[in-house]
Parts: sequence; C-alpha cells; structure tokens
Amino acid sequence: MPSAAAALAPVVSAAIEEAFGPELRDADPVLRPSQHADFQANAALPLAKQLQMAPREVAQRIVAAPSVQALLDDGVCASVEISGPGFINLTLADGWLGSAVSATAADPRHGVAQQAPQRVVIDYSAPNVAKEMHVGHLRTTVVGDALARVLEHLGHTVVRQNHIGDWGTPFGMLIEHLLDVGEGSEEARLVETDPNSFYQAARAKFDADPAFAMRARARVVALQGGDGDTLRLWGELVELSKHYFNGIYSRLGVSLTDDDLAGESTYNDDLARVCDELTEAGIATVSDGALCVFLDGFTGREGKPLPLIIRKSDGGYGYGTTDLATVRRRVRDLRADRMLYVIGVTQSLHLQMVWATARRAGWLPDDIEPVHVVIGNVLGADRKILKTRSGAPLRLMALLDEAVAAARAAIDEDRPGLSEEERAALAPQVGIGAVKYADLSVAHDSEYVFDLERMVSLHGNTSRYLQYAVARTRSIFRKAGDAGDAADPAVAITEPEERALALALLDFGDVLAEVGDALEPHRLCTYLFELAQTFSVFYEQCPILTAEPPVLASRLALTGLTRDVLAEGLHLLGIETPETM
Repeated sequence: MPSAAAALAPVVSAAIEEAFGPELRDADPVLRPSQHADFQANAALPLAKQLQMAPREVAQRIVAAPSVQALLDDGVCASVEISGPGFINLTLADGWLGSAVSATAADPRHGVAQQAPQRVVIDYSAPNVAKEMHVGHLRTTVVGDALARVLEHLGHTVVRQNHIGDWGTPFGMLIEHLLDVGEGSEEARLVETDPNSFYQAARAKFDADPAFAMRARARVVALQGGDGDTLRLWGELVELSKHYFNGIYSRLGVSLTDDDLAGESTYNDDLARVCDELTEAGIATVSDGALCVFLDGFTGREGKPLPLIIRKSDGGYGYGTTDLATVRRRVRDLRADRMLYVIGVTQSLHLQMVWATARRAGWLPDDIEPVHVVIGNVLGADRKILKTRSGAPLRLMALLDEAVAAARAAIDEDRPGLSEEERAALAPQVGIGAVKYADLSVAHDSEYVFDLERMVSLHGNTSRYLQYAVARTRSIFRKAGDAGDAADPAVAITEPEERALALALLDFGDVLAEVGDALEPHRLCTYLFELAQTFSVFYEQCPILTAEPPVLASRLALTGLTRDVLAEGLHLLGIETPETM
C-alpha cells in the first residue's frame, strides 16, 4: 500500500497535465504536509510564472481537472480546497485512510515496496589484525551495518566487505613476538582478548632490541615472498584476531561474519598487475623513483600536481595500489552496481583520486556509482575527539562495557520493581542500543558528543524511549487478551489523534526508500522517534482497552501496526526491542 503522499502526488501531477497540456507531464506537485489539511499542493505558485497566469487561477484549473475531481468522486479525498494565493489543500476521506491503514497492517512488509534490485558492495568496519578496535571504528561499523540491513530489506543484494588491515610491515614484528612468547601461550592468546597489549609488547621490543628489529624486517621479506612457515604464523595471528573481532560484532549486534572478511592480503596477487596495466596504458609514470598517477584537478601545496602513489620507490605497495585492486575486483568479480565506502572524512581526497584513476583505466565504468559515506568523529564532553585520559584512542569494548553499566544504573533507578534477572537482561539491550542509536540518529558526516547519561535516558530522542514505546504496545496486547488476538484489522478514523497516527504509519515505506537512496540512517531514526511521539499522544487521548468493541478493534489495529513498524525499524538499525521495559 503506498503512502498517502505517494497516492496523491501522481494524481495532482496528472491534473496539471490535464489542465495545461502534455508539456507539463510529470510536473512536480510540490506536495507537503499541511497544518490546514492533510496535504498541500503548492505547484500553482512556480507554475504561475511559467504559464504567466495568476497562481490562484492556475490552482483553480488544477482542481477542476478530471483527476482531482476523481479523488472526490472515488472517496479518496473528503475535500480539495484552494487557500491563499493558490495553495491546494487536500483532506483525505476517513474511510480511505482507514482502509489504507488496514491494508498496510495486513501487508507483511507494512507498505515497504521492493526497489529495482542492485548489487551493492559495502566496505565498512575495517579494523586491524592484532590491534584493538577503538571508538573510531564504532561509527563505520554501526552506520555500515544499518545501511546493509536497510538496502537488503529494500530488495537489493548486499555484499559486505570488511577490509581489515591484515598485511604490511608491522607483521614482521608481530610474528617474531609470537615466536618469542610461544604459539598457543597465554601471551599469544592476548591477540583475541587484549590485542593492544600484544601489539605494544612487540613494538617495545622492536624499538629497544636491534636484533629483534633485524629479525622482524627479515620476516617481512619472508612474508611478502610467500614463505610457507611465515604465512602459517601470519594466519595464526589473523585467526586469533577474528575471534576478537567477532566478540565485538556479537556484542554490538552487527551482521558481519568471517565470510565478509576481505582484507588487504586478498589483493596481494593483483598489485603488480595493477601497476603494469596502468604503466602500459600510459596512466602511471615514474617520479622520484616511485610509480605515480597524476590526475587533472588534484593539486597539493603551491598548486603542484598531487600524485597517487601506486608503487613506492623501495618497490613496496601502498593503500592506493590496494584500493585500486579493490575497485577492479568489486566491479569484475563481485559485479557491483553500486559501491559504498563507509569510512572517515579524512579519506575523501584519496578515494576521489582512486576512483578517478580507475575511471581512466576503464576499471570503473560510468554506470557504476562509488559513494563515500562520510563518517564524522565521536567527541567527548570537551568537544574534542573522544579519547582516554592519557590521550589514547578509547577502546571500543571498554566503551560498550561503560554503556551497559550506565544502562544498568538507569534501569535500577527507574525500574526498581523489576527482578534482578530482568534488569540484568535489559542492561545490555538498552546500553548497546543506546550507543548505536546515538550514533545513527545524527547525520553520519557530522560530529556528536558522546553522553551516556543522555543516551540511556527514557526521555527524548533515545533508543530507550523507542524500546519503551514498543514494550508499551506489547503490554497493551497482553492486557487485551482474546480481544487482541481476535482484533478485526479494519480501522475506522474518527479522532484527530487516530488520523495523525494513521498518516505517520503510512509513511514507513517512503522513509525507508529515502534512507536507501540518500544513505542516511538518521532519517529512519527521526521517523521512528516522531512515530513514537505520535503514538504517545494517541495513547493518552484515545482510550484503547476501555473502548467499546468496534472502536477497541480499530485502535488495537492501529496499536499493532505501530508496534510492528517500530520494531521493524529498530531491527533495521540493529537495535533489539525487549518484551518489557
């Protein structure tokens, strides 16, 4: 079932064509919600200039067109009126609105249409092997996962790519340290429990012990040369890190698995070929011993050409080489129609240069769209990037532990009547949900201040408020008993609060489509928060369980659809909805 706006917009567009001819086919009706009606079509004002007519006369001709008159004759609209200089106010008929909500309630997808399917490759999370995930990984993981969920729900095939850092010079010292502490030792197991300790111990030895540093450098050469024993040891570090990553992902409730891993090592065999093809095509040239690509429009200091280095002067490869190889593989092997890179804003210039190079090389066709989903920073109370007191990046697991503890404290204060078992179960659902929602509810390219007290509050635009709204709807159905189980899905709209809730519920499909097109999860958060607020007003003003049977059934149907839309929306954000709060 389309939203009310989606049902009205094409009719008004058709009326414009009927009134003024085929040259205005598919004209924008400029349809907006209105305080004076359900919707207001504002097309007459911009059309007046084009047609050299008074706006009110344009509006009168639109309203007189057969398509608009059919809205009245067919019972879609109760009234269509002109106000002011030429605004067209459209008020939906109660019967049509009730039928539309009933149809949406009966639809398993709740009005969400499937889009023309694409293969969408999403690059997100991207932690480093044998290193702690920190707060900087939070947003790319959470935003990327929400986008993957929404796009899949809209009918697209989503290919997750977790581009982990699993190759390069640090592995020389990490492998040598692994040999020093012993494979399978307690120190080695730190890679899956406390990777920073393992990494820092290796780094300290590298900096303090020349013999160890020499062994580490030799090990890098062996790794890059494909030495079997070195590769086995490297694989052990990767495997231990997988356990650590999966612990974080499980705690966060994100959908990444080992099958989604596509780290830097994936492209080793492609890197020389990337350089050769760019050289043969005349795209890459040697500059100061390094193989570089110079692109028009990319300049550095003093206007000098800015190079994309694809092979360093020492013969090693950098991020540019690997990222070009990812583009080739994602187009050729993964058959991407659209590629999303959910990474920080500092990578913007680099990505633009990589994509421009790939276009010139013919690896990135014009009909395939790469998108940088820019991720902003998480700030502390001082409005600086969130770090520990010592200035180190804040460990992500520590952050999640703190969030669960804050949630438990808030639940203990607000809901002392709950059993210990219930409060213990709720704390991680509320705490993890709070962290994810706080991140998702602001534009992904903006910064936000990490404030746990606000995040776990029952008031305001928080996940806990939304989780409570879902729990409240479920409680209503438990109290309704047989009446809830046998509720007739037919909806009758008689009160303003019922109308407001019905209109909001019909917008769910449009909002998800906008999230999928714009790649902005905060739009879904805003919608869910406003829906929960609208339901709260409905709940306060329209008695449900004490209503007479015909009204009871209708209001239970509205409540049930609210429950389903809120729960589905939170699920698409990766947030759990407890049965009770």
